[in-house]
Amino acid sequence: MRAPYGLNILDNCLTCPMREEHLFCALPVAAMQRLNDIKSTAVYPKSAMLFIEGQQPRGVFLLCTGKAKLSTSSSEGKTVITKISEAGDVLGLSATISNRPYEVTAEMIEPGQANFITRDALLHFMREYGEVAVRVAEQLSRNYYAAYQGMRTLGLTNSPSERFAQLLLGWSNTNRNGDPLQVKLTLTHEEIAEIIGTTRETVSRLFSQFKKKQLLQLKGATLIIRDKAALEKMINS
Repeated sequence: MRAPYGLNILDNCLTCPMREEHLFCALPVAAMQRLNDIKSTAVYPKSAMLFIEGQQPRGVFLLCTGKAKLSTSSSEGKTVITKISEAGDVLGLSATISNRPYEVTAEMIEPGQANFITRDALLHFMREYGEVAVRVAEQLSRNYYAAYQGMRTLGLTNSPSERFAQLLLGWSNTNRNGDPLQVKLTLTHEEIAEIIGTTRETVSRLFSQFKKKQLLQLKGATLIIRDKAALEKMINS
């Protein structure tokens, strides 16, 4: 089914052509059928807010297509992006399970589809299917580890250049386009600054420096990592 923004609506999890080993993908047939029954599907434009930091949790959003940024802000207005979520990610999981306010704001950075599951339906789904509960526990553990790694990067890495190198390596390792050295760049310099805890001007300067050192190359919206070993050495040193 065609939808706004040139997207195809993925309204049946059982026949979804993009099924991979994500939290609520590739479950047993009975569980997938139940998932179809409890979810509601919507298409969101760029800049749409799925939920806001401090809001009481209504449920989780399963991102089917598109990307969303998760961010947290201080009372002074400083914003840090904690993650760029991609297709297959489940947003708002820890807040929904613990019934505590959403700890971040989830904003679409490109048009996409998300399936929403209410908190009550999710908890019942987990009680009904033990494999779902195990997968949720595994995902919460991975979220904890990712948060720990992010804290180490921001708190223990001294220079912005090291944090920038760490970000580039993370992108190359998680890229799903087949080539680990090419990444589609969808973030602004301001958003990258919010990820590594620096200023937009510093990010622009880092791009220039890394290009001069032939560590990376930009071709339109495609970022090419030319010397992964040098980036790793920069971090390890």
